[in-house]
Amino acid sequence: MHSLKLVVAVALLGFSLAHAQEGTKLPPIDHFNLDQIDHSIDPCVNFYQYTCKKWIATNPIPSDQAFWGPDGKLQLWNESVLKAVLEAAAKNDPSRSPVQQKIGDYYESCMDQPAKNAKGISAIKPELDSIKAMQSKDEIAAELSRIHRQIYSLAGASDSGARVALFGFASSQDLDDATKVVAAVDQGGLGLPDRDYYFKEDEKSVETRKQYVDYAQKVFVLMGDDTATASTHAKTIMEMETALAKSSMDIVKRRDPANLNHKLSEAELRALTPSFSWDAYLKPLSPPTTAHYLVTSPDFLKGVDHLINARSLDDWKVYLSWNLVNNSAKQLSDSFVNEEFEFYGRQLLGQKELEPQWKRCVRAVDRDLGEALGQAYVELAFGPDAKARMIKLVNGLTDSMSEDIQHLDWMSAETKKEAVVKLRGIEDKIGYPNQWRDYSSLQIVRGDAAGNAYRSSEFEFNRQLQKIGKPVDRAEWGMTPPTVNAYYDPQLNTINFPAGILQPPYFEKQMDDAVNYGEIGAVIGHEMTHGFDDEGRKFDAKGNLRDWWTEEDGKKFEARAQCIDDEYSSFEVLPGLKLNGKLTLGENTADNGGTRIAYMAFEKTLTPDQKNAKTDGLTPQQRFFIAYGESWCGTMTPELLRLLAQSNPHSPNEYRVNGVVSNMPEFQKAFGCKKGQAMVRENSCHVW
Repeated sequence: MHSLKLVVAVALLGFSLAHAQEGTKLPPIDHFNLDQIDHSIDPCVNFYQYTCKKWIATNPIPSDQAFWGPDGKLQLWNESVLKAVLEAAAKNDPSRSPVQQKIGDYYESCMDQPAKNAKGISAIKPELDSIKAMQSKDEIAAELSRIHRQIYSLAGASDSGARVALFGFASSQDLDDATKVVAAVDQGGLGLPDRDYYFKEDEKSVETRKQYVDYAQKVFVLMGDDTATASTHAKTIMEMETALAKSSMDIVKRRDPANLNHKLSEAELRALTPSFSWDAYLKPLSPPTTAHYLVTSPDFLKGVDHLINARSLDDWKVYLSWNLVNNSAKQLSDSFVNEEFEFYGRQLLGQKELEPQWKRCVRAVDRDLGEALGQAYVELAFGPDAKARMIKLVNGLTDSMSEDIQHLDWMSAETKKEAVVKLRGIEDKIGYPNQWRDYSSLQIVRGDAAGNAYRSSEFEFNRQLQKIGKPVDRAEWGMTPPTVNAYYDPQLNTINFPAGILQPPYFEKQMDDAVNYGEIGAVIGHEMTHGFDDEGRKFDAKGNLRDWWTEEDGKKFEARAQCIDDEYSSFEVLPGLKLNGKLTLGENTADNGGTRIAYMAFEKTLTPDQKNAKTDGLTPQQRFFIAYGESWCGTMTPELLRLLAQSNPHSPNEYRVNGVVSNMPEFQKAFGCKKGQAMVRENSCHVW
């Protein structure tokens, strides 16, 4: 395997994890730590502060970050491992394997900032010239097709939609038949985090829009415009994106998959956008024939068609150029990199400094060649013993959730039966894919940073489109192995835990069950519960959008979910800014249910003697909750907190801890909390 050669190459440099941990090559990562507890705080008054106040005080946010927590420290550790791999692979050795050549030359090109500075905007001049050469609006579709190929991976997507120009085009599992892959069209084209950023009239929102226009003006100047022209172009961008935002579906409505399930024939798609040439768009892509088009928001496409007619050809040249350059800025010279950071990093997130270039380049390789790079990470940092213990933990939580379902007093036997079928049908993916992705057709050229990024994006875009009309690949992963995260896929009905998160402090092979169930056990339970949250419950065991609930049980679920909505909507994260309980409902449901299920599974591991035995003065039950609290320690800038509260489905860390434990009688019993204390909710919420 190529990965073995990579490990050998790294070892030749004297690098190994054991050596690095003893020396200074790798940064420190957190572990379960009882010294972190602040005994001056009553755990029943504020459990998050009890477990995290000391951590926060001794771990200030680094100047190049907007958030800092144990996950950030682990990410830095993972990236340091990858950096060593990439530096070894970057040596222009003729004996390098094809995988080493690709990841090494990509990294070396990304790190060669003098070369990028010398090229400046000329690195993508042919692409910009193509846009300028348009003679009529009939050519918008062909240009858009080219831009989408080039920045598909660079732009990415969010919960609000695609970031690429105008709209997103890709493949997707059909919502009603999860065995089918069809072509999908999603809303997109915005440069701000969410549609509401274009309309809110509070002081901060108005300021953010002004900053965005100022940023666009500066970029147009860097592209060669004089100040007056750049100012006009920046205003054009804001006007056109505001028009797209008005046609966009709001982020909460998008949480209901039924609102996105619009099957259109090709004729119906064309009828929505008579001013847009789908023939010109699709011809360069050559996608396979699709059974139908899954259009998330027909109203958005109507708005697109209106905008095509409403704006001049020159305006469209400005918009397409902007979207291309804005999404390519990180691949260009320092001037573009710094301006992009000034807005998106400093002003929007509150980040004080740009991250070191090596971090940005490691992430670029992980984004574009993630399963090639991931092979080396797995060889170095994730062994079969870790996978075996994870499987045992997952099985324990599955059994506990099955038992929880069977004992629910609000669900009928009919719905319980379907729920257990779905639960037992969840496929567990742990660590890394069984088959690595083949990048052999992707050309990586040493010294061509922007070209490498564009070719990688086109490779991935084409890979996605070639799925259309073919059977669903159930083995595919949506995250790379080094990722510090996990996810549930409702259409595949899988829970996925990359090797990157299966490290301390989330998974500690040497620690007792109390710690591991409180850390990674709660993460497992969280992802498992997503299959039964307000969104996941609408999919059946096969991943089809199907209502398998009785009408009465559905109403009972909604009533219980409303309790969680109300609870989290009451949390004020900044003066005058509360959480959106509807936006965060799925994650909050998963936090509450997942932690409860993990606790149930943990208690089953205890013998009668162990239940009351103390370690370091703490019961196993207390250790479980302390491990859970410590895993969520962290702090973020006010700017990031504001952004997340408005556009992210996850609650800030403090509420992911206190919101959960205040609903759990198990926590209150473990710490002897009394009625009336803050961590004892008078009307506690309980769905799962």
